[in-house]
Amino acid sequence: MIRVLIVDDQPLVRSGVRMILESEDDIEVVGEAADGKTALAEAAQLAPDVVVLDVRMPGLDGIETARRLLSQPGRGPRVLMLTTFDLDEYVYEAMKAGASGFILKNVPPTKLIDAVRTVAEGDALLSPTITRRMIERFVQRPPTPAGRPEALAHLTERELDVLRLIARGLSNAEIAQALFLSEATVKSHVNRILGKLELRDRTQAAVLAYETGLVQPGDQPLGDG
Repeated sequence: MIRVLIVDDQPLVRSGVRMILESEDDIEVVGEAADGKTALAEAAQLAPDVVVLDVRMPGLDGIETARRLLSQPGRGPRVLMLTTFDLDEYVYEAMKAGASGFILKNVPPTKLIDAVRTVAEGDALLSPTITRRMIERFVQRPPTPAGRPEALAHLTERELDVLRLIARGLSNAEIAQALFLSEATVKSHVNRILGKLELRDRTQAAVLAYETGLVQPGDQPLGDG
């Protein structure tokens, strides 16, 4: 059972998200909060698996709330950012904070359900539209010097290959197909990458890949699927 905490300053939004998620047998909404401060207290008490968190809230906003939730020692909840705005600065800051997903409030109910399940399983999720906007942010960055980025010096060539594909949004199955590996081998590579780089999840790995210049905008087109 996936335990979910819903955080949004609008009661109508919280009710709608609750109704959608509670229609599923494998999801339980364990609590709600209208602001970031309350969300932190509720998360500490209820120990949810996933926090569905609005970006824009009065007082402690969603980005700072996510940052505090994810800075706690031990395995904290996964965070799924939910917003009406697809502005890239919010996406970037949410990803830097360690959020596992970022979707718009106008997605169909099935997409919200799928998103909760995806992040609960430890995978990252970004809508293709938001991903493109985030990558465009890096177009203006200065060219990266040739050679392996220093931050990635401890990765093997194969691990670098896997990291590049993680940054482009491929799943383990898709990476396995692209590199002619088994899914189990890809999963092992992903775990080693996260361990060596001291990262929480694939989302932070993708951010680092772009920040270091390992992946450049335009390296591979992003589709809508």
